[in-house]
Amino acid sequence: MREVAIVGAKTTEFGELWEKSLRDIVVEAGVGAIEDAGISGEQIDAMYVGNMSGGKFIEQEHLGALIADYSGLAKGLNIPSTRVEAACASGGLALRQAIQAVASGYSDVVIAAGAEKMTDIDGSGVTDALAAAADREWEGIQGATFPGIYAMIARLHMEKYGTTSEQLAAVAVKNHDNGINNPIAQYHSKLTIEQVLKSIMVSDPLHILDCSPVSDGAAAVIVVPAEDAHKYSDTPIYIKASAQASDTIALHDRRDITTLDATVAAGKRAYEMAGLAPKDISFVEVHDCFTIAEICAIEDLGFFEKGKGGPASLAGETALNAKISVNPSGGLKSTGHPVGATGVKQAVEAVHQLRGEAGKRQVDGAKYGMTHNVGGSGATAVVHIFSNER
Repeated sequence: MREVAIVGAKTTEFGELWEKSLRDIVVEAGVGAIEDAGISGEQIDAMYVGNMSGGKFIEQEHLGALIADYSGLAKGLNIPSTRVEAACASGGLALRQAIQAVASGYSDVVIAAGAEKMTDIDGSGVTDALAAAADREWEGIQGATFPGIYAMIARLHMEKYGTTSEQLAAVAVKNHDNGINNPIAQYHSKLTIEQVLKSIMVSDPLHILDCSPVSDGAAAVIVVPAEDAHKYSDTPIYIKASAQASDTIALHDRRDITTLDATVAAGKRAYEMAGLAPKDISFVEVHDCFTIAEICAIEDLGFFEKGKGGPASLAGETALNAKISVNPSGGLKSTGHPVGATGVKQAVEAVHQLRGEAGKRQVDGAKYGMTHNVGGSGATAVVHIFSNER
């Protein structure tokens, strides 16, 4: 298997992009990544597009071909383009498919993109579309929404480990502090713990400011063999590990709902592949769809002992340039969460950090970055490790 590198990266603005269609934002991200890599469309061998629910959100399926068409990669070039779906981990899995295509030698230049246009339907439609990422028969039909599912995880975490609402709120406060310095973020507003705790209760103990927003956005990266990376970029970013794991889709079948076993397994595989440990990671972009999700993630990935993620968050140990810089981009909470795009956006943030291009949110001396993308309530987890050194 060949070593792999990223030589181009681009993210659109995230938010309520009323004036743009899905095809508009994917083309914007894809063209930006191509320009960043200094290549032409004719050099691309294949494309993988992460998208969770185009059929629900914009009534458009067959998205691989659609995006190839509107990116100018279909007519005349006939580039193979494949849509990848793994719920909210669709983007991370699209990146993994691109990495495998290059590592295997089947392709030399591959674009991995992720996109979602979620704001074209009303809130009840979004809730229904997202519920399809859970077990529809055992959870969705019974009325369980994703805030409700993560609220159950939060409540049990509180009962088992003494986690508090203030500790959950500290996650939101920290991520908004980081997001202020991210130009593509949906929210550029500071929060206080008091504001989070006084915001509307969505599903006890989760307030609305514990939840990531409904968002539109797209992201793309260009993946090539590491041996060729300097032909395209003076600052290639190398893929040190790519790992994926699965768990039961319904909470009631899991060993322990406060631990996402898919995250534990994917993280362990990634560390072993890279020959690294949690202490070696400079920063991590975790899947903070809800504040409890970040706390579970930093425990399950080995940065803190189980039950210690909440106190660490409140104590500032996950802040920028603290013990471990968690979600320097602002995470899903502040940057936004267009579900199909999130996993690729995380990779774009890793590229910016490892190039030293992150401005006021730059992690000092960043050498190894990790991304963690989750599908649904943890039935899929995708973990990548990146470095600016081969």
